[in-house]
Amino acid sequence: MTSQELQSLKNKYDIIGNDPALNRALEIAVAVAPTDITVLVTGESGVGKENIPQIIHQNSTRKRGKYFAVNCGAIPEGTIDSELFGHEKGSFTGANEMRKGYFEEADGGTLFLDEIGELPLPSQAKLLRVLQSGEFIRVGSSKVLKTDVRVVAATNVNLMYAVSKGKFREDLYYRLNAVSIIMPSLRERPGDINLLFRKFASDFAAKYGVCKATLTEEASIMLRKYRWPGNIRQLKNVAETISALESSKVSAVSDKCMVDADVLAGYIPREEPDLLPARVASYQEPAESAGEREAIIRTLLQLKQDVDYLKEVVLKSGVPRSSAPAIAAPSAHDDRMDEGWAGHARPDVVGRQEDPEEQEFEESSSEDLSIKSANMELIEKVLRKHGGNRKAAAAELGISERTLYRKIKQKI
Repeated sequence: MTSQELQSLKNKYDIIGNDPALNRALEIAVAVAPTDITVLVTGESGVGKENIPQIIHQNSTRKRGKYFAVNCGAIPEGTIDSELFGHEKGSFTGANEMRKGYFEEADGGTLFLDEIGELPLPSQAKLLRVLQSGEFIRVGSSKVLKTDVRVVAATNVNLMYAVSKGKFREDLYYRLNAVSIIMPSLRERPGDINLLFRKFASDFAAKYGVCKATLTEEASIMLRKYRWPGNIRQLKNVAETISALESSKVSAVSDKCMVDADVLAGYIPREEPDLLPARVASYQEPAESAGEREAIIRTLLQLKQDVDYLKEVVLKSGVPRSSAPAIAAPSAHDDRMDEGWAGHARPDVVGRQEDPEEQEFEESSSEDLSIKSANMELIEKVLRKHGGNRKAAAAELGISERTLYRKIKQKI
């Protein structure tokens, strides 16, 4: 593309910036548009990924067809198949009539699937089929239907990492990633930051009838140095807030309002080391956290099995637990117990000399090693790790916040 054609494209889709990575993404979108190749757009949240599928659609032979944008992360898992592929009347509660899905409605056009990484695994299999053969089946039907749809997908997560964790199909990833377009983050294009701010400030000045917010040199430097984890969306919000609160009404004296570094600092969030942007290349679960949690879960499961076994032995013997000096385990269970307690101290079985400390194994000690106690220790450890942040702790434990609150309340 010539520089004039590129600028004309930016003006048409209201894209601001001259960064080489941005220009490259736009050039690839225009080049691949006339084909039917599936495109995967990657980039952090707020970088403007939604512009790419529109450019592809408008520069393709399908531009007279329909264009639909579907946010896969915003649709409940139970209804995603119905939304994408449609359903028959009576196929589930509330299905009072037949409904066409997006793939059927967009026949001959383009379908933009945003946040494709949030698609459930069963739906991924159906998506793969329609991408490979154009065939799909409505929910509640057995009739195979055909469609001709160009698919453009987008994600702000690392799909290859999701594949390694079993959360995304590898064959679907390679089918979607026929052509990859990477949208750069705002901090990767610092030369465009002030251009974008001036554009937003001008738009909001006209919208609210106020003076245009203009930055001093020091304020411009501060703007460029900030990381902008929310990217263009965050910058636009800052420009709107400053325009609304700092700019006075337009008068005959001046149509500009100068904003210095001190004023700007009040509208830029303080840098937090733990506040990381949703960067594609770094989206992964910490290895230490995952390894620790997996080891703890295995230990808890083994502990529960052993405690249940000991309870079963005590009940079968008919001897009160508090008065039993030792627990005789049937020989049929010896191998399982030896394997379960390999490398650890374990309660005595028949034929083994008890250690004096092991003779103190009573009901109170058993309670301390109960699954409930171990669970609370795990919860407390994860809460300490996240500085008391219950939402983050619940996410790492794999439970809901409501369940976490209930367990904390029971502990108190």
